[in-house]
Amino acid sequence: MSFSEKMLVSISPGIAKYSDALLDAMRNRDISTFLRASHFLAQCAHESSGFSTVVENLNYSAERLVSVFPKYFDSNNSKLYARNPEKIANRVYANRMGNGPEESGDGWKYRGRGLIQLTGKDSYKAYGRGVDVEPELLETPTGAAESAAWFWSRNGINALADADDIKAVTRKVNGGLNGLDDRIKWLIRVEEALTVG
Repeated sequence: MSFSEKMLVSISPGIAKYSDALLDAMRNRDISTFLRASHFLAQCAHESSGFSTVVENLNYSAERLVSVFPKYFDSNNSKLYARNPEKIANRVYANRMGNGPEESGDGWKYRGRGLIQLTGKDSYKAYGRGVDVEPELLETPTGAAESAAWFWSRNGINALADADDIKAVTRKVNGGLNGLDDRIKWLIRVEEALTVG
């Protein structure tokens, strides 16, 4: 199936900035059928808040930190980190995903970026084929789109999209079913846009 910039722009006004890069990335990663494109674009839309941001927002209140990251925060320490995204990232992403300890700053440096946010030094390095990728590259339209398509391809998500299984697709993208209702809304919207074209 052939996709056009006009189709993409009808999904969300914010996508215009990424449309050329998305079309190239989708072509390069065989995201070429109606179902593959629909699921891919819906997940990108959700992950980027309607194509409005490609950098993870970690600006949490003390209460929200305890709710979202109970493994790392409780009522005793959450106030020390509240509304400090850099400090939050360094704690939550420390000593995992290839990142160093909290004081290394890796959590902040390698926080989620891209239309499907890559997170952690290991993911950035894998995307760069073993070479350190400048994190800011994933904030550009080309880097944001290509890294999303790379993640999609690397994780075999085309097969899940072929089966039209949004829960399985979401688990691969998110690790769980966070935001499933919103992802379903985006999928419906994307399918309509690609059908009307």
